[in-house]
Amino acid sequence: MIESKKNQAIKRIQKLKKSARVRRKEQAFVVEGWKMSQEALERQMVEQIYVSESAQKEFERKVSGESLSEEMLPKEVEIVSDPLFRELSDTVTPQGILAVVKMPEYDRMQILAQEDASLLCLEDIQDPGNLGTMIRTAEGAGMSGVVLSAGCVDLYNPKVVRSTMGALFRVPTYLCEDMSTEVELLKDKGFTFYAAHLQGDCDYTEKLYEGRVGVLIGNEANGLSDSVTELSDYKVRIPMEGELESLNAAVSAGLLMYEIHRKR
Repeated sequence: MIESKKNQAIKRIQKLKKSARVRRKEQAFVVEGWKMSQEALERQMVEQIYVSESAQKEFERKVSGESLSEEMLPKEVEIVSDPLFRELSDTVTPQGILAVVKMPEYDRMQILAQEDASLLCLEDIQDPGNLGTMIRTAEGAGMSGVVLSAGCVDLYNPKVVRSTMGALFRVPTYLCEDMSTEVELLKDKGFTFYAAHLQGDCDYTEKLYEGRVGVLIGNEANGLSDSVTELSDYKVRIPMEGELESLNAAVSAGLLMYEIHRKR
């Protein structure tokens, strides 16, 4: 049983949770809870499993009951003392299981190969909860993938991972250095872009969203950059009552993605 903060495995978990640079270097991140851990195990992405002392019997029941098969598991499962596990956990009531997981790899060209591909393109999204919610909603709306600019919050930030509710493992994503350049490249591949914009010249429900489409969502505080906005084929607005100046970025993204889903 691991009981010391000085244990090298525990130090690694803490570094992976705190540092995007460490996550990128090791191409690994941390998930917590039964659902997320099982999703990663089913995809054979788990490097190591850590179970709290008090959750050990439940873990053994799940393995014997075949909700977790032994073939999925790494060679060794580490048991962690309850006090130490609580320190590692990001939740008030930990479920008692945590996994170090390999980052999924997605082929950009395979994502773009679909004739009617639909992409959610995010420029400099900063709020982890927003990003996680948008990835989760992208799955629900049947989007082909999510494109993130280099200025977005790290995809594998623990708060992002938690708020995706597992969609992180199912929705193809890729990172681009510059959204303007990426939009230009995608337009050459036949994509039509719709920018959610306060100065949109039509209601978002008026468009048909046919063929290959991209939805452009900008930073929570500043919106889309001028360069990306100018590259969009259409600026669409979401009607608002009252005295609101704007909608939450995740809400805007959700409305546009589900409008594409509805039209198709």
